[in-house]
Amino acid sequence: MEKRGFTEKEAAKYIGMSCAFLRQDRMNGRRKNRTRGPKPIRIGRSVRYLKEELDAWLDACYTQDTNCCR
Repeated sequence: MEKRGFTEKEAAKYIGMSCAFLRQDRMNGRRKNRTRGPKPIRIGRSVRYLKEELDAWLDACYTQDTNCCR
């Protein structure tokens, strides 16, 4: 069975960004002139990133979708 939920560290490695990037996006919210990160989910106190969300985020950034990366 394929893994669906990634930890912050696994998600950062998967998308080629740092854990700090994901953490800042999550903590600071959507800020002007900052690259938005993929949408996280919470399971209790744990933060996870779904593979589908990571893939969608990468696809949107690749195609320069303004909803994702601007």
